[in-house]
Amino acid sequence: MNFLAHLHLATLADSSLTGNLMADFVRGDPHAQWPTNIAEGIVLHRRLDALTDRLPEVRQACALFRAETRRVAPITLDVVWDHFLAKHWTQLHPGQTLKQFSAGAEREIMLLLPGTPVAFQELNQIMWRESWLERYAEQTWMQNVLNGMARRRPRLHRLRDSYSDFTEHYQLLEKLFFVFYPRLMTLASQQKL
Repeated sequence: MNFLAHLHLATLADSSLTGNLMADFVRGDPHAQWPTNIAEGIVLHRRLDALTDRLPEVRQACALFRAETRRVAPITLDVVWDHFLAKHWTQLHPGQTLKQFSAGAEREIMLLLPGTPVAFQELNQIMWRESWLERYAEQTWMQNVLNGMARRRPRLHRLRDSYSDFTEHYQLLEKLFFVFYPRLMTLASQQKL
């Protein structure tokens, strides 16, 4: 899961959006550093990452990637799942547009942004201004996302190449998404993540 899916599932689970979005910027025990609601959001994000990586559908999706991109497949798939969520937003989250959801998430997170890690603050300045959550629905935007991640982390340069795995297996990846993501939504709504 990437930004959009974490925020979506956090909303369903009634969890801190700030904590869920900030989790990758926090090391160690979040309870020692953050208020309880934010710390619990960080913990939820970490649990969700571990759960998702073990799902048989995600493992099947990883196996679709070529040998030279398989190592970065889990990272690519995190972004791919956000693409399918954004593309099918009205089906998965009826009653609120993705633009409305994004605006609400931005408002909530920006209120708590002061005092968060600098890199997280920088991410938020760019992400909301450039409407990342909404742009995930655009298949071509995914190439920009993967190229940007590869540029920021040179050891993950194969992310750039993984876009072709995404496009080659697009329909199967979309089917796999619809097998596991609704289950995660149910678990989130039942506070069982």
